[in-house]
Amino acid sequence: MTSIQAEIDRSQLGTLSVLAWIGDPSEGHDLPYLIAYTLGDGPGGREASEAAARGLLEEGGLPIGDVVLDGRDPVRKFPVQVLLEGNQIALTLPGMNARCTAPDEWVAAADEGGQVYFLFATRAWPEAAPGAPVAPEVLQAFAGDPEVLNSCAHFLLQVTRLKR
Repeated sequence: MTSIQAEIDRSQLGTLSVLAWIGDPSEGHDLPYLIAYTLGDGPGGREASEAAARGLLEEGGLPIGDVVLDGRDPVRKFPVQVLLEGNQIALTLPGMNARCTAPDEWVAAADEGGQVYFLFATRAWPEAAPGAPVAPEVLQAFAGDPEVLNSCAHFLLQVTRLKR
Protein backbone atom coordinates (compact mmCIF):
# COMPACT_ATOMS: atom_id res chain seq x y z
CA MET A 1 0.00 0.00 0.00
CA THR A 2 1.47 3.38 -0.91
CA SER A 3 1.38 6.33 1.45
CA ILE A 4 -1.07 8.08 -0.90
CA GLN A 5 -3.46 5.12 -0.65
CA ALA A 6 -3.14 5.15 3.14
CA GLU A 7 -4.05 8.86 3.25
CA ILE A 8 -7.07 8.24 1.02
CA ASP A 9 -8.18 5.34 3.23
CA ARG A 10 -7.73 7.40 6.40
CA SER A 11 -9.83 10.21 4.94
CA GLN A 12 -12.68 7.70 4.56
CA LEU A 13 -12.66 6.86 8.28
CA GLY A 14 -15.13 9.59 9.21
CA THR A 15 -15.69 10.41 12.86
CA LEU A 16 -13.55 8.32 15.19
CA SER A 17 -15.05 8.08 18.65
CA VAL A 18 -13.80 6.55 21.89
CA LEU A 19 -15.89 5.23 24.77
CA ALA A 20 -14.66 4.29 28.26
CA TRP A 21 -16.48 1.89 30.57
CA ILE A 22 -15.92 -0.57 33.36
CA GLY A 23 -17.71 -3.81 34.08
CA ASP A 24 -19.56 -4.54 37.31
CA PRO A 25 -16.91 -4.71 40.10
CA SER A 26 -19.31 -6.75 42.28
CA GLU A 27 -19.11 -9.46 39.60
CA GLY A 28 -15.31 -9.30 39.44
CA HIS A 29 -15.26 -7.10 36.32
CA ASP A 30 -13.16 -4.20 37.52
CA LEU A 31 -10.95 -3.84 34.45
CA PRO A 32 -11.34 -0.52 32.63
CA TYR A 33 -12.17 -0.79 28.94
CA LEU A 34 -11.80 1.56 25.99
CA ILE A 35 -13.24 1.08 22.54
CA ALA A 36 -12.46 3.18 19.49
CA TYR A 37 -14.85 3.01 16.54
CA THR A 38 -15.92 4.92 13.49
CA LEU A 39 -19.43 6.29 13.18
CA GLY A 40 -19.39 5.18 9.53
CA ASP A 41 -19.97 8.76 8.40
CA GLY A 42 -16.94 9.14 6.13
CA PRO A 43 -17.41 10.50 2.62
CA GLY A 44 -17.66 6.98 1.16
CA GLY A 45 -20.24 5.80 3.70
CA ARG A 46 -20.19 2.99 6.21
CA GLU A 47 -18.37 0.41 4.06
CA ALA A 48 -15.54 2.82 3.24
CA SER A 49 -15.28 3.86 6.91
CA GLU A 50 -14.98 0.23 7.98
CA ALA A 51 -12.39 -0.46 5.27
CA ALA A 52 -10.42 2.59 6.45
CA ALA A 53 -10.50 1.31 10.04
CA ARG A 54 -9.16 -2.08 8.91
CA GLY A 55 -6.54 -0.36 6.75
CA LEU A 56 -5.38 1.81 9.64
CA LEU A 57 -4.79 -1.27 11.79
CA GLU A 58 -3.14 -3.24 8.99
CA GLU A 59 -0.91 -0.28 8.14
CA GLY A 60 0.27 -0.24 11.77
CA GLY A 61 0.87 -4.00 11.79
CA LEU A 62 -1.86 -4.47 14.40
CA PRO A 63 -3.70 -7.80 14.11
CA ILE A 64 -7.47 -8.04 13.91
CA GLY A 65 -9.19 -10.97 15.60
CA ASP A 66 -8.67 -12.95 18.76
CA VAL A 67 -5.01 -12.02 19.37
CA VAL A 68 -4.53 -9.74 22.39
CA LEU A 69 -1.37 -7.66 22.07
CA ASP A 70 0.34 -6.78 25.33
CA GLY A 71 1.55 -3.20 25.17
CA ARG A 72 2.22 -2.80 28.89
CA ASP A 73 6.03 -3.01 28.73
CA PRO A 74 7.16 0.55 29.51
CA VAL A 75 10.58 -0.06 27.92
CA ARG A 76 9.28 -1.11 24.51
CA LYS A 77 7.69 1.70 22.51
CA PHE A 78 4.24 0.38 21.60
CA PRO A 79 2.26 2.15 18.81
CA VAL A 80 -0.90 2.56 20.93
CA GLN A 81 -0.78 4.49 24.20
CA VAL A 82 -3.23 5.73 26.83
CA LEU A 83 -2.54 8.88 28.82
CA LEU A 84 -4.85 9.78 31.70
CA GLU A 85 -5.03 13.24 33.26
CA GLY A 86 -7.89 13.73 35.70
CA ASN A 87 -10.86 12.16 33.93
CA GLN A 88 -9.52 12.93 30.44
CA ILE A 89 -8.14 10.07 28.36
CA ALA A 90 -5.81 10.75 25.45
CA LEU A 91 -5.44 7.76 23.15
CA THR A 92 -2.54 7.77 20.70
CA LEU A 93 -2.80 5.51 17.65
CA PRO A 94 -0.56 5.29 14.58
CA GLY A 95 -1.16 8.57 12.74
CA MET A 96 -3.96 9.88 14.96
CA ASN A 97 -5.08 10.82 18.44
CA ALA A 98 -8.47 10.61 20.13
CA ARG A 99 -9.81 11.86 23.44
CA CYS A 100 -12.70 11.02 25.72
CA THR A 101 -13.87 11.58 29.27
CA ALA A 102 -13.80 8.64 31.66
CA PRO A 103 -16.24 8.05 34.51
CA ASP A 104 -14.81 8.22 38.04
CA GLU A 105 -14.99 4.44 38.52
CA TRP A 106 -12.96 3.96 35.31
CA VAL A 107 -10.27 6.32 36.59
CA ALA A 108 -10.18 4.53 39.97
CA ALA A 109 -9.81 1.12 38.28
CA ALA A 110 -7.11 2.45 35.93
CA ASP A 111 -5.21 3.96 38.86
CA GLU A 112 -5.48 0.74 40.86
CA GLY A 113 -4.53 -1.71 38.10
CA GLY A 114 -2.46 0.57 35.87
CA GLN A 115 -3.85 -1.05 32.73
CA VAL A 116 -6.76 -0.88 30.29
CA TYR A 117 -8.25 -3.35 27.84
CA PHE A 118 -8.53 -1.49 24.54
CA LEU A 119 -10.48 -2.54 21.47
CA PHE A 120 -10.31 -0.87 18.09
CA ALA A 121 -13.48 -1.82 16.23
CA THR A 122 -13.47 -2.08 12.48
CA ARG A 123 -17.27 -2.22 12.43
CA ALA A 124 -19.02 1.17 12.41
CA TRP A 125 -21.20 2.05 15.39
CA PRO A 126 -23.30 5.06 14.37
CA GLU A 127 -25.66 4.62 17.33
CA ALA A 128 -22.92 5.67 19.79
CA ALA A 129 -22.49 9.32 18.84
CA PRO A 130 -19.85 11.32 20.75
CA GLY A 131 -21.21 13.01 23.87
CA ALA A 132 -24.46 11.03 23.89
CA PRO A 133 -25.04 8.53 26.70
CA VAL A 134 -24.87 4.86 25.72
CA ALA A 135 -27.24 2.58 27.59
CA PRO A 136 -25.57 -0.51 29.12
CA GLU A 137 -27.65 -2.86 26.95
CA VAL A 138 -26.62 -0.95 23.78
CA LEU A 139 -22.96 -1.18 24.81
CA GLN A 140 -23.34 -4.89 25.59
CA ALA A 141 -25.06 -5.55 22.26
CA PHE A 142 -22.16 -3.96 20.35
CA ALA A 143 -19.07 -4.71 22.45
CA GLY A 144 -20.30 -8.20 23.38
CA ASP A 145 -21.23 -9.24 19.83
CA PRO A 146 -18.85 -12.06 18.74
CA GLU A 147 -18.78 -10.70 15.17
CA VAL A 148 -17.74 -7.27 16.44
CA LEU A 149 -15.14 -8.78 18.79
CA ASN A 150 -13.66 -10.90 15.99
CA SER A 151 -13.34 -7.79 13.82
CA CYS A 152 -11.55 -5.75 16.50
CA ALA A 153 -7.91 -5.32 17.37
CA HIS A 154 -7.40 -6.16 21.07
CA PHE A 155 -4.76 -4.70 23.39
CA LEU A 156 -3.76 -4.63 27.02
CA LEU A 157 -2.21 -1.21 27.57
CA GLN A 158 -0.46 0.49 30.41
CA VAL A 159 -2.21 3.64 31.59
CA THR A 160 0.27 6.47 31.98
CA ARG A 161 -0.08 9.79 33.72
CA LEU A 162 1.74 13.04 33.23
CA LYS A 163 4.74 13.29 35.53
CA ARG A 164 4.55 16.14 38.02
